[in-house]
Parts: sequence; C-alpha cells; structure tokens
Amino acid sequence: MKQKPKIILASQSPRRRMLLKRLMANFECEVAEIEETASRHLTPNEIAKTNAHRKALAVAKNHPKALVIGSDTVVALASKTFAKPKDLQEAAGFLKKLSGKTHQVITGVSLLSLEPFKVKLFSETTHVGFQKLNDQNIREYLSMINPLDKAGGYAIQEHGEWIIGEIFGSYTNVVGLPMERLREELKLW
Repeated sequence: MKQKPKIILASQSPRRRMLLKRLMANFECEVAEIEETASRHLTPNEIAKTNAHRKALAVAKNHPKALVIGSDTVVALASKTFAKPKDLQEAAGFLKKLSGKTHQVITGVSLLSLEPFKVKLFSETTHVGFQKLNDQNIREYLSMINPLDKAGGYAIQEHGEWIIGEIFGSYTNVVGLPMERLREELKLW
C-alpha cells in the first residue's frame, strides 16, 4: 500500500487554513516567502495561477516529497486588479470602484510534488455583484473588518451581506480556496 504524502498548505491565510480543515485534519502550513507578481502583461487568471504556483514551488523546495498546495486570490473588474490595500483609504477607494458592479474573484491553485514530480494547476472564477454603496456604507463596513490582508479590501465571510448583492459561483472561492474543485482535484491526485 502506497503511503500518502505529507500535505502542506503554502499560505499564511487563516481563512485558507480554516477551509482546508473542513476537508482534511492532517496538514501543515508554511508561509511561502515570495514576492507576488501583479504584472500588467498578465491576465488576472494568469496572475492568480502564477502566484499560486510560485508559492507552492517555494515551499516544495524544502519538502520535495510532500504534496504542496499553493493558492492566490485576485479580485478583478474587467482587466483592473485589486490587490490587498495598503491602507484604509485605498480600501475605501476599492469598494467605491466596485460599488454597484459585478466583478470577478479568481483563485489560482497549484498542487505540486517534486519527488516524484507531479503538478496540477487550475483556477476558479466567481462573479460577485456589489450593492450600490455610498461613503457612509463604506466607512461602516470598513470599521467592522480588517481589509488590509484581503484582496479587494473586503471579506465575503465578514459582514459580506452589507456590501454584496449576489454571487455566481463558489462561495469558498471568494473566501480564498475553491473547496468544491479542490476536493475533486485531490481525489484525482
């Protein structure tokens, strides 16, 4: 009987840890020390998959026999991407730009083992429709969450009902890990 590899989540996100715990009890977390790319020459989908794979690779180099899961989430409106805001003012600006519009949340995922070498790279896209927000709505929402560690400056799982009107696709994808697709890919692994 083949021994299952150690599984490592290449993330510091408490949200991703919480989601993965729903799927499996035994895994480790290790932060990937990489600089995320946000090149204008890449599509939002390419950015998410590239960063996910770079995170997985950085951790896999230290654990070549492990199955490493790297993930990266990008918020995009047309071709404009919204990273983690640098301050509350930028977070408010993001929410103002997303107000009343439907944007995409793309999460790239890389499953990677170096020994034996095996890789699966995929992404999931969820469409998120924001309610029309005024300045007071935005200030109140930002006073209830920490937007600085979240792409787009918001969190669907933290008072998302205050700002989000509808979603089309995976809820967990918007949180940071597309669990339905990940479950299927891990079964095939």
